[in-house]
Amino acid sequence: MFSNLPHFVVLDLETTGDSPLHDRITEIALVRFENGIEADRWETLVNPGVSIPPFISRLTGITNEMVKDAPAFDEIAHKLYGYIEGAVLAAHNVRFDHGFLKSEFKRLDAVLRQKVMCTVKLSRRLYPEHRSHGLDAIMQRHSLVTCDRHRAMGDVNLLVAYLELAKRELGEKRVLDEVAALLKGPSLPAGLDATFLDEIPDSAGVYLFYGENNLPLYIGKSVTLRSRVMSHFSGDHSSSKAMRIGQQVNRVEWIETAGELGALLLESSLIKERQPIHNRRLRSTRTLFSLSLAGGPDQVPLTNIVTEDDIDPARFDHLFGFFRSKKAAMNALRKIVLDNRLCPRVIGVEGAGAQGARAGSACFSHQIKRCDGVCAGKESADLHYLRLKQALIPLRLKPWPYPGRIGFREFNEVSGHSQIHVFDKWCHLGTVQNGEELEDLLQARSSLSFDLDVYNLLQKSLRKKPAIISLESSSRSVYHSF
Repeated sequence: MFSNLPHFVVLDLETTGDSPLHDRITEIALVRFENGIEADRWETLVNPGVSIPPFISRLTGITNEMVKDAPAFDEIAHKLYGYIEGAVLAAHNVRFDHGFLKSEFKRLDAVLRQKVMCTVKLSRRLYPEHRSHGLDAIMQRHSLVTCDRHRAMGDVNLLVAYLELAKRELGEKRVLDEVAALLKGPSLPAGLDATFLDEIPDSAGVYLFYGENNLPLYIGKSVTLRSRVMSHFSGDHSSSKAMRIGQQVNRVEWIETAGELGALLLESSLIKERQPIHNRRLRSTRTLFSLSLAGGPDQVPLTNIVTEDDIDPARFDHLFGFFRSKKAAMNALRKIVLDNRLCPRVIGVEGAGAQGARAGSACFSHQIKRCDGVCAGKESADLHYLRLKQALIPLRLKPWPYPGRIGFREFNEVSGHSQIHVFDKWCHLGTVQNGEELEDLLQARSSLSFDLDVYNLLQKSLRKKPAIISLESSSRSVYHSF
């Protein structure tokens, strides 16, 4: 195929489903190229040891009867490895095929470390003018034909034909250059051992970059940890900051989570705790402010600016807006007063106007016709208070919509990792891995500590309408949801 590149194996698998954790391989086909020439081809059905779902059989044509007498994966693993050893594994959406192979070898207590190339990514680089790069779209676009679509060797032959066509259309040099770019490995700092890359899972989690000491340089999160970490060392840095981080790293740690919310919560917590020098946004510990509304029209001043210590999620019906400085809170309040012809003295923007208002002394704003006159007895205190409440509505904080504590469950089908994130009144009480940890957390009755980042993360996650577990019920069935 390409004489100037390393040995290649173009491979395709058929499986019982999409999850390497639960599903199994039903068919393998491959063609091995050495020095650009086809050296071998091999295909076999595989007994998956589980039933093939009917919709999979309809798609692939592979039935339970067909694989009944086929070898199991452990019977053909050695032969398969002989074909792919020392070669670049190429497949359409190679992460899928490589993931299944790694899982099957892992069940045999073996580790598969294979250099891979995704032909979907290659197609995007070769034909960027097209939006879709699935095999069906490629067949239609380039008038390629196969009678065995969704069978392993049929798809391998289709992929080989496509690569040969691209070489004819675009020239071998162009295709070679793009393949070489995809195969170019990350440029790692001198102190970093390349073997760690194979150990990082490509699932959700948090990664920590360290330099010369035990203080992290940078903490990040991703739903595909391995890919994200490798991108830091790609050499194609989008900023000088990314370049500096990549050059200083000599140790990488990571913590796997069950999903995206777990990664976001852990990242936020670790950054605040460890204060890495390259995380400026989330590490901020500036005080938070909010506007507190008095309980009635007679409690002058009607508003107060409260600090984070006084921001109680249980009283969100009396709190309005979050501000990073007292000045920002005051500016917002002044604008509300001005836009709605409210009294700045009674509201608390200027002076301490309780006595002045009750004595019928008009504020300066009323004198220049910018206040409707509650301070001078020309507007009732009740109406003024009502108008203030209406003006504050856009800043109203959302009250906690549940009767008590809830659990937000995340489950990773590939790794089997399950977590429940426990919340109460917008506060994150903790994340647990099993039923015993959950019971301990619920019995501990932790005090609430409000965090604006957690509040925003949870609001965003709840908009996706996830399955929420009520943790106030006397039922203990939740402990068995892991």
